[in-house]
Amino acid sequence: MADNGVNKGRRRFLVGATSVVGAVGAVGVAVPFVASWQPSAKAKAAGAPVRADISKLEVGQRMTVEWRGKPVWIINRSAEMIERTEALDTGRLADPDSSVPQQPAYVTGTLRSVKREIGVLIGICTHLGCSPLYRPEPDAEGVGVDNWPGGFFCPCHGSRFDLAGRVFTGVPAPTNLEVPPYRFENDDFIIVGEDEEAA
Repeated sequence: MADNGVNKGRRRFLVGATSVVGAVGAVGVAVPFVASWQPSAKAKAAGAPVRADISKLEVGQRMTVEWRGKPVWIINRSAEMIERTEALDTGRLADPDSSVPQQPAYVTGTLRSVKREIGVLIGICTHLGCSPLYRPEPDAEGVGVDNWPGGFFCPCHGSRFDLAGRVFTGVPAPTNLEVPPYRFENDDFIIVGEDEEAA
């Protein structure tokens, strides 16, 4: 049987090269397709959960992440900050028991948090949407109130909140700071925008 002048080595090379080029082309088409499954910037802004690394958040410090275009504050409260917040005279607060629902149902207690030492709050004043200043030290200057226990002060119109985000009486803000849905993935990461029950 004659091979009619066919070079089998060349044929194998051409088949192999064509297969490689085809495979590269398939990957080139698949990458944008798979990437399209990722949430877009618009979807993230619309409420996709945000993963926050709190492993380096020092005691007493606050960090900010963005969720739904809003600043979300994560505070690592010291034992002394917790003590001051829990000892605060509830007569000074407009809604000490969070009767107006500004937090998920699983966020309960005086500190309005899942873990006592970690507070998670949307950093927008409930009066006109300003972003209050973090004033955690007791009797901080410029807050305009005696016996300041530490918390958040909005210099725009004078609203004040404690370290759990509870609003003081006699200020323009009508309600406590909002607590977003969140859960602890582990000791180092918080997922903001995802309920505890969703885990």
